[in-house]
Amino acid sequence: MRFYARSHSFTCGIDLHRRTMYLCVLDAEGQIVLHRKLPCRGEAFLAAVEPYRAALVVGCECLFSWYWLADLCQEAGIDFVLGHALGMRLIHGTKTKNDKLDSEKLARLLHSGHFPLAYVYPRATRATRDLLRRRLYFVRRRADLLTHLQIVEAQYNLEPGRGRLDRARHRAGFPERFPTGSARLSIAADCKMLDALDELVVRLERELVRTAKIDDLDSFCRLRTVPGIGEILSMTILYELPDFHRFDTVGEFASYGRLVAPRGESSGKLGAARGRKQGNVHLKWAFSEAAVTLLRDNPPAQRLHDRLVRRFGKAKALSVLAHKLGRAVFYMQKRKLPFDAERFYAEG
Repeated sequence: MRFYARSHSFTCGIDLHRRTMYLCVLDAEGQIVLHRKLPCRGEAFLAAVEPYRAALVVGCECLFSWYWLADLCQEAGIDFVLGHALGMRLIHGTKTKNDKLDSEKLARLLHSGHFPLAYVYPRATRATRDLLRRRLYFVRRRADLLTHLQIVEAQYNLEPGRGRLDRARHRAGFPERFPTGSARLSIAADCKMLDALDELVVRLERELVRTAKIDDLDSFCRLRTVPGIGEILSMTILYELPDFHRFDTVGEFASYGRLVAPRGESSGKLGAARGRKQGNVHLKWAFSEAAVTLLRDNPPAQRLHDRLVRRFGKAKALSVLAHKLGRAVFYMQKRKLPFDAERFYAEG
């Protein structure tokens, strides 16, 4: 966990909501100079902090509505920091909690140098990253529908069809296999939803690939040199982490990508691990998928996996392989070099 340690003449904590926000501004001595509830309007915020903006830092918790505030501060030349929601224990662990108290606690964390930092994602590629995440949501809903088709097919004890149901041509006439009435209507509704999602996902993927090639063609092509990482995983890594240089060490990157297990220790004794949800779940998914895909029709990767199984066991081997892929990608992106298969598969 990183903390914001720079000092400013004025620090502003904001408890931000959809329609309103509560501001608390502290001076250099920690005295409250402004404590006010405002509507979520840019002009109202700028007018309130105008006397302090020359030496002001603004901090808010990393919730869904921070985009506009970060962009507004950037345009106005005001320092903005984002607070890690899981690190705000001073806010969530107290007996009394309301917007006014929360804004003061945020300001005091920021003033004291104990403000846990989250990443302020660059504005230029933020919408593309969100579209990529939305595409993954649609793909998972599509998988749910396909699973439901197979479940209902088993419920009616029907022989599985010869074709794969994820192909539209194999779903033609599939509802007619079920009795007339509610069962057939349910399956027909699933098939129509699948047809719409098939078309939507293909269109989104085409647009995302075109955008990735415009935004960072070199990184996109470099990531594609890694066996097991195709277009979708390349774009996921590219847009979830556009700047690898913000990590000083590969360990920091692995921790952010949830590629290492958390460790809890006190007085020399290991305890229950915490913080499993800290880090980027999308990077964790991307490298886990890449580890599985890497093993397909790839004898060197299969031999590497066998060595890992003998050393760590079957349950942990894939996680270690995903970690190894993450380390390889980190150094590739930092050094701007393609994938080195000989070094990756080497024993040692």
